Amino acid sequence: MKMIKSKNYASGDYPANTGLIKLFFKIKHCVGLFRYKTPVFLSSGLVIIKGTMERKNGNWTIKERRKIFENDFFKLFEDEVIQPDGKDGKYATICFVRGVSILPLDDDGFVYLTKQFRYAIERDDLEVVSGAVEDEKPLEAAKREAKEEVGIEAEEWTDLGKIESDTSITNSTAFLFLARRLAFGKPAREGTEQIETVKMKFDEALDKVLKGEITHGQTVALILKASHYLSN
Repeated sequence: MKMIKSKNYASGDYPANTGLIKLFFKIKHCVGLFRYKTPVFLSSGLVIIKGTMERKNGNWTIKERRKIFENDFFKLFEDEVIQPDGKDGKYATICFVRGVSILPLDDDGFVYLTKQFRYAIERDDLEVVSGAVEDEKPLEAAKREAKEEVGIEAEEWTDLGKIESDTSITNSTAFLFLARRLAFGKPAREGTEQIETVKMKFDEALDKVLKGEITHGQTVALILKASHYLSN
């Protein structure tokens, strides 16, 4: 396999035709956790991140990191590690692009959810508005996603923290927002988004969470957090 190196990728000295390298450094919340200097890009698309020293990660030692796969939403890595018991091993992790989830709540106590077919679970799912954080702050991403998916803008935004899902193998963070004092317009959905806006009373949505009828992780967390926030 042909090996291609650059002297100073991290500072922006990219060789020609290396969009992959630029994407690699954009996901700082994942790659930035590892104190390596130079990624090695192989012609197969595999990336090996090498550095001058091993890195401790709790009771684990990371010797080397390989990027196995990537798309627009996540990257799959495999680490060469020394396990807590001292034995050599491998550990795979998935790093997702950071996301936002939004619960719009109007003055009459109605919330606006989305219903859409989810390929991975092979069924329709009822969820809060959600999307990826691009080159922006989480609140800016939340405002953009609410407008794009359900055509809603809000004057009042409440940050209800964040959620990290399945932390044993994933680095996946979603920032949660409650949106109020709403204005309604036309959505600007992407071609792959076949979304139905579902309007229901907040208490009904909370009841669906408690009965297990709503199971989407960010949706469950956001509705429960909103319920606690609004009752205090």
